[in-house]
Amino acid sequence: MDSFYKYHVFFCTNQRAPDAERPSCGRRCDAERMLDYTKKRVKTLGLAGPGNVRINKAGCLDRCEQGPTVVVYPEGTWYTYFDEADLDEIVDSHLKDGKIVERLLIDQPS
Repeated sequence: MDSFYKYHVFFCTNQRAPDAERPSCGRRCDAERMLDYTKKRVKTLGLAGPGNVRINKAGCLDRCEQGPTVVVYPEGTWYTYFDEADLDEIVDSHLKDGKIVERLLIDQPS
């Protein structure tokens, strides 16, 4: 069975309290703004929509210590990022050309 989207991308935007024991992706690198940036970029490149790419926000993906985190399905490829240039590389390499961005990968959980 084919997936409705070629790539379905989830951005962790979870925000814990500033004094929480664990970090949160939403507080790192302004995750909500980065999600919006990526959505606009995917639309500008004509990659958005059924059969292609969908960008969604997610609550906690439970990888915040390694974050901010983004996961790309259907492969389940986990990335971190630091700025718009990193997100551009994920969009251009992975979402547009199908090539994983090795330098931004988060190790898969054991």
